[in-house]
Amino acid sequence: MPEPAYEAWKTAVTVLDEAAPPAFPDAAHVVTARVEFPPGDPGTPPHRHSGPVFGYILEGEMRYELEGNPPRVLHAGEAFWEPGGDIIHYQDANHRDDVPLRFLATLICEPGKPLLELVTDEELAERRHLRATGNA
Repeated sequence: MPEPAYEAWKTAVTVLDEAAPPAFPDAAHVVTARVEFPPGDPGTPPHRHSGPVFGYILEGEMRYELEGNPPRVLHAGEAFWEPGGDIIHYQDANHRDDVPLRFLATLICEPGKPLLELVTDEELAERRHLRATGNA
């Protein structure tokens, strides 16, 4: 009896996002985290990461805003990335008030630094001109 022809590999991969190779911190380590916000949650306050972040929405909808880009809504099955470093991540809020938001984030971290660093109100005011929404 002949071997079955396994052909699924030819169509098994769907590219969700692409990025030019971002800068990785020296001696970086990689962390993959699951993040869960309840319905209507505003998410993490404005923050930054020491290195790039690659994410994938598992469930729900995220209101996503990265410095220099207008806010957008990401849906389950969509991917996102941010370069990290000096760039401020303004929003990762749950866009829905009736379902939870769950996403995976793979962070390329600088050793000895936290996964994220909150941004002060003073810095937000100083960098207001870099935010696509102005003084939102």
